[in-house]
Amino acid sequence: MGCWRGSSAVLVCLLLLRPLPSPACPTVCHCSSSGEVDCSAHALREVPQSLATNTSTLWLGYNFITVLGPRSFPPLPGLLLLSLPHNRLGLIHRQALLGLGALKELDLSNNYLTVLTPETFLPLTSLVTLNLGSNRLEGLEPGVLQSLPQLQALLLQDNPWACSCDILPLWRWLSHNREKVQEKSLLLCRVPERLNKYPIMAFGNESFRQCQEISLSAWHYIVFLTIGPFSFMASIFFCTFMGFITVVYHNLRRDPRCWRRPRICRVH
Repeated sequence: MGCWRGSSAVLVCLLLLRPLPSPACPTVCHCSSSGEVDCSAHALREVPQSLATNTSTLWLGYNFITVLGPRSFPPLPGLLLLSLPHNRLGLIHRQALLGLGALKELDLSNNYLTVLTPETFLPLTSLVTLNLGSNRLEGLEPGVLQSLPQLQALLLQDNPWACSCDILPLWRWLSHNREKVQEKSLLLCRVPERLNKYPIMAFGNESFRQCQEISLSAWHYIVFLTIGPFSFMASIFFCTFMGFITVVYHNLRRDPRCWRRPRICRVH
């Protein structure tokens, strides 16, 4: 019995000294003990889901990822850097980046992005660096950047910017945050043709003078087109109703018997 107890104690000690199993690592990726996961250039079409929660750096460049759908990433509370360059990314769902609140750096360069909504980056309250260079962005809503309170470095070079009145809000943001904009000289207009390769940062207030004039938006035109016909039909109905009331009133005054015997009342 004493020998058995001694053996049990030794077994318990060996189990306690046994190293804990390493966190899961996707088979196509290389994972280090420091939390760095490299899944670059493995023809991936989606984000691997078997990522350890202690992942701090995730490299996903040079793959074939086209869409980041809702909750594309597992919960990664310690992720600080996410790199997705040179994919075929054309769409990011507004809930794609949920669970990445600690993220500091995001690289989305060299993709096919054409539109970004303000909701896309709302979960990234700690983001410091954002690279959107070499995409297909013609414009960028100011709300996209205003949803990033900690942003310190922004790269927007090599996009086909459409320098119309619609770019005014973005130009204002860039003008008030020049210290945050990297590669300023590479922010060039693509259209219209007369402004091709013209630097966006070279515009001044006078360049947008005609855009600041009061103009009707599409919503105003929709309201007018809706209210106009409705008001016209309502006026016809009102005039018809008032005419009918007037005729009845005059007939009642000419023949008081209509009050008592409406069936024999005739319109003279």
